[in-house]
Amino acid sequence: MKAAQITGYGAPDVLKVNDVDRPAPGAGEVLVSVEASSVNGLDTIVRAGGLRIVSGRRFPIGVGLDFAGVVAATGADVPQYKAGDRVWGTVPPLKRNALGGAAEYVVVAAGRIGPAPADLSPVEAASLVVAGTTALAALRDTLHLTSGERLLVRGAAGGVGTAAVQLAQAMGGHVTALSRGRHAGALRELGADEVFDYGTTTPDRIGPFDVILDTVGSELNSYRSRLTRHGRMATIALSASSMAAIAASSVHGARRIRTLSSNPETAVLRDLAGYVTSGALRPVVDSVYPLADIASAHQAFERGGVVGKQVVAVSGR
Repeated sequence: MKAAQITGYGAPDVLKVNDVDRPAPGAGEVLVSVEASSVNGLDTIVRAGGLRIVSGRRFPIGVGLDFAGVVAATGADVPQYKAGDRVWGTVPPLKRNALGGAAEYVVVAAGRIGPAPADLSPVEAASLVVAGTTALAALRDTLHLTSGERLLVRGAAGGVGTAAVQLAQAMGGHVTALSRGRHAGALRELGADEVFDYGTTTPDRIGPFDVILDTVGSELNSYRSRLTRHGRMATIALSASSMAAIAASSVHGARRIRTLSSNPETAVLRDLAGYVTSGALRPVVDSVYPLADIASAHQAFERGGVVGKQVVAVSGR
């Protein structure tokens, strides 16, 4: 079988598609025939060596945090799935030398997958797994957005941002999107009440906000200052500068900058599927690349300036 793997830390050209042995599921595990996977920020950070202390120095390393596909086989003690079931799910982040979602087959614990929405294609489903569950966890579980609250989404045109705009509208929030000016029309179509161009809009010109969801990682303290008295803020962008701002903000108690990451289990994936089925959430796919050209998908992600997700089509089904 074919699998995209990191062969050394560096630029996207360290990604190679190799022939590897097809894995077999153990007890409590599921073998998924992968149809599509998406590119996420953590994929590119690991590939570049930004987390080498955790990911290690043994190569090759699997790549791809999420996937959509079909159950090929199950191990013992997995009564809830059978061969042929359409599923979506995630691979544990930073698991050393494992196959990632960008492979023809992947083995994962049954608790890391859920039934994929029937009306989504594999490409569409893959685009929502990490982006959608991250946005849902941020707004619902970390920031506790409630109806009528004013929300700012920084980096609103990205995968997490486009999902957050839609989910926040479904939760009754008043959504302000901050992105490149040329994306204003697309973001309004997704439900943004206001859109500002980050290139011409400074933090002091917008707000105040009850909730801020940041996907960028810069100027965190400046944006935190735009919170209301009982406001909450979280970022998904981790870097040396953002971690310093997060640590410094701890003195502000409830108005501190929170961090979050997505490591969803079946219950969260089912909740996300419910938003899709209800029509409140739809996928936003910017571009699709074949598995053999996964390096180009990483390059496009790192260039930025797109709306939605880069998706890797693993099979032709």
